[in-house]
Amino acid sequence: MKIALVSPYDWLTPGGVNNHIDRAARNYAERGHDVHIVAPASGPVDDPRVYVAGRPTSVPASGSVARIALDPFVGWRVSEYLGQHRFEVVHVHEPLMPTLPIHALRHSRTANPNVVNVGTFHAHRENGNRLYGYGRRLLKRWYSELDGKIAVSPPAARFVSAYFRGFYNIIPNGVDLERWNHPSIRPIPEFDDGMLNILYVGRAEKRKGLDVLLRAFAMVNARQWNTRLLVVGPDSRRRRRLRAQVEQHNQRGVVFIDSPTDAELPRWHRTAHVFCSPATGNESQGIVLLEAMAAGLPVVASNIDGYASVITHGADGILVRPQDSMSLANALSALVRDADARAALGQGGQLRAQSYSWERVTQRILSYYERLIEEKQDLSGALARRRVAVKP
Repeated sequence: MKIALVSPYDWLTPGGVNNHIDRAARNYAERGHDVHIVAPASGPVDDPRVYVAGRPTSVPASGSVARIALDPFVGWRVSEYLGQHRFEVVHVHEPLMPTLPIHALRHSRTANPNVVNVGTFHAHRENGNRLYGYGRRLLKRWYSELDGKIAVSPPAARFVSAYFRGFYNIIPNGVDLERWNHPSIRPIPEFDDGMLNILYVGRAEKRKGLDVLLRAFAMVNARQWNTRLLVVGPDSRRRRRLRAQVEQHNQRGVVFIDSPTDAELPRWHRTAHVFCSPATGNESQGIVLLEAMAAGLPVVASNIDGYASVITHGADGILVRPQDSMSLANALSALVRDADARAALGQGGQLRAQSYSWERVTQRILSYYERLIEEKQDLSGALARRRVAVKP
């Protein structure tokens, strides 16, 4: 198959959607498919798979910042590129996000009338989506261009179906099991010193709940002196502000690790004893949870829809009330004191993560493409026969 994967987000800014597209593209290519990626980019992209369709602009979105293409020439670029390649499948991620995904849906059938358009919806927001709410009538025009619809989790499906009713095939984000649990991974020597390490990985946005974790860890560390919190993630203004607060209050045991390379992340997981993700909401699935589970770490996370769709409390992780520092501290304290409980949850998490392996996810998506193509061919054949039958 000749497949175009479309991202609305700056290809040079790491994120869950782009990571998903990159890994899917690699897996499709390994299976012999011709795969192209269409995305905006804030600079030169040294990747022959990627066609850069415009430069991104930073737009506030649900407690985060989305770097999307608002370039007025995006439509022309997308139209030209799709016309050159005549893809069999155009798979648009966040298909109703301005403006690149909408242009891809707008021009895909002009380039190839038999194309199959697929959309994957990644987002989940407890407070709804203003774009969907106010723009529903206009967006329905482009939503109708989708032959197949995927949501990465049941919460993501419920979220989008509140605005656009239809069938959503639940196919989750995948996780590379070998990458996170390869026997060659070695811990970071500086922190492999007998202390019990709690690991946080992610941005410092408010919705990620890092401030909640810092308050909880102060209680954990007061109860258990040999604990340490490793805060791993990209630098930002909010992250620097939280670090300054930690230093101002002389909080013990908190170490900030700024912008580690992608290759270093599994080593931080191997260095840790517990993984914590205290997000306050707006998580559709929680790929960071799956990565930690694949690494064999016991996970403590907020009991929010996206996380509860991955973790079964007490079996493969611990879920606590969101924004509740005391509940979070109690759960973390119990785990750092109980090595057997950590081992049991780690094993349960690894078993759970196997159902999210990229091999399984890739095959499910490709099988969906094939089914949609076959359905479209059957429909085209039926319409052709009907036209012949009604000729005078």
